[in-house]
Amino acid sequence: MRQLFTTLIEEIAVGDAALRESLERAIWVLSEDDTAGNDWCEREGYPGYTSYASLDDLPQRFPEVGALKKHLDKAAAKYAKALHWDMDSLTLELDAIWVNVLGEGGHHSGHIHPGSVISGTYYVCVPEGAGRIRFEDPRLAMMMAAPQLTDTAPEAARRFVYVSPAEGHCLLWESWLRHEVMPSQTEEARISVSFNYAVRPA
Repeated sequence: MRQLFTTLIEEIAVGDAALRESLERAIWVLSEDDTAGNDWCEREGYPGYTSYASLDDLPQRFPEVGALKKHLDKAAAKYAKALHWDMDSLTLELDAIWVNVLGEGGHHSGHIHPGSVISGTYYVCVPEGAGRIRFEDPRLAMMMAAPQLTDTAPEAARRFVYVSPAEGHCLLWESWLRHEVMPSQTEEARISVSFNYAVRPA
């Protein structure tokens, strides 16, 4: 039996408690002051707050995000190495980073991140009952008449895998992998920082 075409998702602890707490404070300030972002969220029916459509300079605007970026740059490089990418003439560049605040019922429907190679999320606050992230087997649309899996199927064989994020940790995956955030079951805020890396000539 061979295992082919493995999909790698990496989870790593990032920074320390001081970084996580400083990011939480900065994100609450941002969510109150970002008028354009809040207007977009209201107009689009986003169930919470995100800076995705309003700000593209968070590492320059907030030193806390700049500090996080340094950790993420190292994590992305390590992940690219685990994927066996030939990076001799290429470099990874953070080309998008944004914050998300989701309350009760808050979720994010299934999607991918076109134009990027590595995507991920750093988790600032994950209260009990916060929405898990669900990853979808990229072969799902081609399985056609395949039977259902047994209840005891191992994680690597499942069609969907649910991951409960941990505060202070970061998840990284390849940007083509479809994923979604399941509805939150708590009134406490689920706070995260999501990001994309692209490849550029070195």
